[in-house]
Amino acid sequence: MGQFFSIHHEFFNFLGYSMSYIEFFGVLTGLTAIWLSARAHIWSWPVGIVNVTLSFFLYFQVQLYPDMFLQVFFFITNILGWWRWSHPEENEADRKNELKVSFMSRAQLIFIVLAGLSGTYLLGSFASRLHDWLPLIFSQPSFYPYVDSFIMTMSIITTFYMIQKKIESWIIWILVDMVATYLYYVKGIKFYSLEYLIFTGIAAYGLYHWIKEYRSYPAASRRSN
Repeated sequence: MGQFFSIHHEFFNFLGYSMSYIEFFGVLTGLTAIWLSARAHIWSWPVGIVNVTLSFFLYFQVQLYPDMFLQVFFFITNILGWWRWSHPEENEADRKNELKVSFMSRAQLIFIVLAGLSGTYLLGSFASRLHDWLPLIFSQPSFYPYVDSFIMTMSIITTFYMIQKKIESWIIWILVDMVATYLYYVKGIKFYSLEYLIFTGIAAYGLYHWIKEYRSYPAASRRSN
């Protein structure tokens, strides 16, 4: 079982690239969870839990510590999502007042910029010292701590605005996914890099779809708040 979670234990070799069990199944469960979520299938949540668990151990081994911590956040949101989807009767009253997509206000955009910059700096500073503070756990220094911290900070912020159906959330996801695609490629987990390149395309489609939906609303109902 320990070999399954090791990034160094080869599952198969593809065109000279050594694929580990944990990277292969991490990507497979990640893409499956997204596909099931697009189909509004409740199994997207437990599959997502498997994905973030595998990703947690993978990121630890490649010294992407902020990304590792991000999986804890996603683990919790997957549990909450699973619980809410399995109790639909508690949300029937909300259907009459279904939340519509909308643009962010200027204040929200300013908050995202300030929170993103400060969060990236603070978390990056913390991650860069983990190997000094806790050498028995983090024996190697964090890889690109500030770039990795940007991914974590903006992913958390954007998740909350996705819940509020803010159109700009997709723009941020595109940026985050592009940065992640580059980071994972240079770190050598190229299958994860490919996955996030695919996520970039999905985010671009999401942006297009939400803008199209927004334009379908009567002018009086369009808003930014």
